[in-house]
Amino acid sequence: VLSNDSDVLPLHRQRQVSAFPPNYVHSLDSSHMLLTAIEMQKRGLHFSAVHDSYWTHPCDVEEMNDILRECFIDLYSQPLLEDLKDSWELRYPSITFPDVPTKGELDLNDVKSAPYFFQ
Repeated sequence: VLSNDSDVLPLHRQRQVSAFPPNYVHSLDSSHMLLTAIEMQKRGLHFSAVHDSYWTHPCDVEEMNDILRECFIDLYSQPLLEDLKDSWELRYPSITFPDVPTKGELDLNDVKSAPYFFQ
């Protein structure tokens, strides 16, 4: 049997805990890619991607680089960790979650001029 739909399957707590951070980051990376693809389509530009490798025609690379930065700023300007914590608190009201870390001094707009932001 290759699958088991039983609700009594064992839960490996430590595996769940250690798997969450990279999976969450990966979901944000894929959200960034989707936002980029949508904006490229809105502008009538070709776009293709595999994981974190993005392609367009050479004549559109500079515009794609601008779009990548704009979408990154738009995504990470959202209160992502706060929203995640809020959703967990609604889903698991009996659990007390730690506070979201205090934001640092990073100015997301600095990515606009970062030469190696996305290469």
